[in-house]
Amino acid sequence: MKLRVVLADDHPFVLLGVRSALEAAGDMQIVGEATGPRELFRLLENVPCDVVLTDLTMPGEPGEAEDGLHLVRRLRRDWPQLRIVVLTSIANVAILRAVMNTGVTALIRKSEPMEELTAAVRGAGNGLRYVSRSILDELAAAGTERADSTRVPRLSPRESEVVRQFVLGRTITEIARSLDRDVRTVSRQKRDAMAKLGVSNDAGLFAFVRANGLL
Repeated sequence: MKLRVVLADDHPFVLLGVRSALEAAGDMQIVGEATGPRELFRLLENVPCDVVLTDLTMPGEPGEAEDGLHLVRRLRRDWPQLRIVVLTSIANVAILRAVMNTGVTALIRKSEPMEELTAAVRGAGNGLRYVSRSILDELAAAGTERADSTRVPRLSPRESEVVRQFVLGRTITEIARSLDRDVRTVSRQKRDAMAKLGVSNDAGLFAFVRANGLL
């Protein structure tokens, strides 16, 4: 069964390019397109899909404030089962960090190759998380982590393995299954590792690992 994808972007040429790339992959089907937030919401109310690939900033109708974080948060609230892939050209680190913290499955730059976008969407359909390398680099450079002369805190082997698999895109449930541990144990080990590393959210964890070469 093909992965069902809904596209949302206010630029027709972007929609055309993304549609062509995803359909050429052979295992994905575009089941709908939208050019604004309200059109996207109406589409999702009527068309079943597995993944939403959306731009972050699309002009809405007069009086609307549904783009950006409002858009992503509403998608997460009203369609919690959907995998959300955000395609953006925004460079504001604070916004990017906030988007990651909403729990989107993937965050990717519009400037990335179509092959990378296709892989990110396919991975999202399987619940795998993905963030563009350029975005991770910017989060690290902006000081999401403390890259100073202090030593990187030492994690236990079990904590290190949990963090490694999480950053590579596995969910807590998948990690627990692969390591033959209880989900609650894995969740606690992830929290303990984050506390040791001095990060308070997933965006900080991704950036810390990237900046310090912990993989």
